[in-house]
Amino acid sequence: MRDVVITGIGLVSGAGEGLEAHLAALSRAPNTDAETFAPFLVHPVVPLEWDRQIPKKSDQRQMEPWQKLGCYAAGLALDSAGVKDDTELKGRMQLIVSAGGGERDYAVDGQILTGLAKADNPGVFLNERLMGDLRPTLFLAQLSNLLAGNISIVHGVTGASRTFMGEESSGVDAIRIAKERIASGQDDIFLVGGAYNAERPDVLLIYEMGGFLWKQPYAPVWERPEDGGGMILGSGACFLVLESREHAEARGAKPLAVLAGVASDRSRRKPGSVEQALHALASKLEAKPDVVISGATGVKGITEEEQAALKDIAPNAAVHATGDLVGHTMEAQAPTGVALAAGLIAQGAAHEALVTSVGHCRGEGGLRVIKA
Repeated sequence: MRDVVITGIGLVSGAGEGLEAHLAALSRAPNTDAETFAPFLVHPVVPLEWDRQIPKKSDQRQMEPWQKLGCYAAGLALDSAGVKDDTELKGRMQLIVSAGGGERDYAVDGQILTGLAKADNPGVFLNERLMGDLRPTLFLAQLSNLLAGNISIVHGVTGASRTFMGEESSGVDAIRIAKERIASGQDDIFLVGGAYNAERPDVLLIYEMGGFLWKQPYAPVWERPEDGGGMILGSGACFLVLESREHAEARGAKPLAVLAGVASDRSRRKPGSVEQALHALASKLEAKPDVVISGATGVKGITEEEQAALKDIAPNAAVHATGDLVGHTMEAQAPTGVALAAGLIAQGAAHEALVTSVGHCRGEGGLRVIKA
């Protein structure tokens, strides 16, 4: 099996733009917005100069915010890996995106809901308005694989592409599939990542209906379960360039770190199952980390179980929670954790990292990153 190395990282969030900004932000208070969507907090993304990675205004206009974030981060990753101008390499580079659904047209939603209350026949009214008010192009813009399409168009990454859906687990499995294909010799280089826009009333409503959101003044993820627990969502995107060590050496690229293993699970989520799953994943990965990048959500029950598991798995390791740095970024959570792990290792701050991804509702993952 071939070594899989990380040679490029593109990262944007409320903590800043680029890997260095995020590593620096590990030691300072997070950027949160408690006013716009009160009583819910979000980690808003920093202002970005879209033209730097998405030159055409026409491309920018037809993308929703989450797609622009993903396309921007993908461009940063290609820059970081030194392949942005290599047309031949990008022509065979594979692409895997972890993505959720598209964003709502709030004006149309409001008009339909207002009209439904007065309609003589609500069912007929709803069908007519959905047929007449939602343009076909809107449906296309909401397709999850449009992010992959935009990355291909804007950045010229035109190898085979795949899009995974499934909230946090999609990010873990996107990285897992890329890693396994490179290690087995099926492919040489991948661009992998995800994006999420938390600054949306509709997603806040959805997660609040499930009882998953934190509605009190800011508190770190590990402290929230004491007061009922909950997530603080974050806007951001992360993409990684993964390739075989031989491929990287042949083009003179210096690896930041080695992606040594990826494992995923889906427990039935009864008391103790998350703790048990994390022990099993760490054992499978043969993890002996000196740093942990945790994707803990702050949701009651699973967060305490993860904390207990980590005390057994890595009792002496430094633990950083992505939820405290960038907020919970759903599909982008696992790639962000890997990016931070690779950055700390490249800095010399660690030799081995364990990245965890415990989904707010389902899915558990572990990723092992080691010194190159």
